[in-house]
Amino acid sequence: MAKTRCLDPVVLNLWHPLGALIELPVDTVVDTVLLEERLSLAVGLDGAVAVWQSCPDFAAGDKIDVAAVSKSLPAKVAYGYLWASLGSPPDELFHIPEYDEADRRRLNAATFGVNVSAPRAIENFLDMGHFPYVHTDILGVEPHTEVKEYDVDISVERDEILATRCRFFQPLASSASETGAEVEYIYRVPHPYCSVLYKSSPVDDARYDVIAVFMQPLSQESVRAHMMLCILDEDNEDKVIKRFQQTIFGQDKPILENQFPKRLPLDPRAETPIRADKSAIAYRRWLSQKDVRYGVIPASN
Repeated sequence: MAKTRCLDPVVLNLWHPLGALIELPVDTVVDTVLLEERLSLAVGLDGAVAVWQSCPDFAAGDKIDVAAVSKSLPAKVAYGYLWASLGSPPDELFHIPEYDEADRRRLNAATFGVNVSAPRAIENFLDMGHFPYVHTDILGVEPHTEVKEYDVDISVERDEILATRCRFFQPLASSASETGAEVEYIYRVPHPYCSVLYKSSPVDDARYDVIAVFMQPLSQESVRAHMMLCILDEDNEDKVIKRFQQTIFGQDKPILENQFPKRLPLDPRAETPIRADKSAIAYRRWLSQKDVRYGVIPASN
């Protein structure tokens, strides 16, 4: 295990996203930060990848043969992103089967720097109650403000949170939408710092669009948020699809950065929940059960 400033073994042993593969230059050193550690990475022309703790031998922008890198960290490619770990990660990442369906558009909508903890950012992604107020005339509108009853399950077998029967009226659910409609959501949290949203498709009633947020924790109170799209849309150009999602996240960013405290309190008495917060309550409980301590304020015993 690499020497690191993060002392949380749960988080150290996770896979973390470092960047969208299509946006990384080939055979070139790129610098980034993960868990307060400066890392370097490179992608080879043949698709090989390497991630290592930054050192004087390689500077950002240098040309490099990926095969020549020694003392590399665990690294892999999944869902269009390069992932790495500072510890001993599992062999496989969580599964998103829709990503392998040939007719889907697979894009990195954007990568945003946000001054907030990864758990705070994930909790915001789970919150439907803010739609009419933060994403007015897009994901919500008054007087359609009610968060209808939905189901939440913490699955021990799958080691994830699943929220189902989530429904909300949206004037403009996606770049492919033509009219307002009640949209069905399914939320998955298969990783402490990642969430996957399944959203009813405006072009196919039998299938869902998939929108995921993969948080790269730079520190306990700052992240790079990578937004992955895996959607059904044959009509709009990539830039139109990306712009829609960038607008949504751009509206969330100042809300996130004004959260206080920036780390997520896990004590159920720390913040007053309401019925619409069932997913957030389950998420905090799940983090406590997993003993995640990085980016949170642990519950007092």
